[in-house]
Amino acid sequence: MLAEERTFVAIKPDGVQRGLIGEVINRFERKGFKILAAKLIQVSDKQAADHYAEHEGKPFYPRLINYIQSGPVFAMVIKGYGAVDSVRHIVGATNPVNADVGTIRADFAQVMEYNVIHASDSISSAEREIAIYFKEDEIFDTWKTKTEELIEEDELL
Repeated sequence: MLAEERTFVAIKPDGVQRGLIGEVINRFERKGFKILAAKLIQVSDKQAADHYAEHEGKPFYPRLINYIQSGPVFAMVIKGYGAVDSVRHIVGATNPVNADVGTIRADFAQVMEYNVIHASDSISSAEREIAIYFKEDEIFDTWKTKTEELIEEDELL
């Protein structure tokens, strides 16, 4: 039986400011992923610190905090089969120079410091990051995509 996963994605301030929200959502929806939650937010001091906690004390930490708070962020919870790895594949390598052609970062970013988008790197990171930005009652998981319906039908056969 195939297992669905939830993952966290955030279009960073440079992506929002460049008007890329629709393009990014389109890529995930075309793949068949389900958007469970989405909102435009200004990242608080606590959210920024919690999100980048593993980098605290590193020389680049203040730049990370400044960047994520430099403008609005479009935060999303996305669900699908193999969502964490698949979403990261669609997003591309952290450094756009190394990102595969056709990925979000290869198409829309030039430098690592302003790479348009964040995607969780594991299921545990996804759950931690989702909790930073969303309350459970903001996440809508009661409807099915066509992909879910087809896979469920197939598994019944």
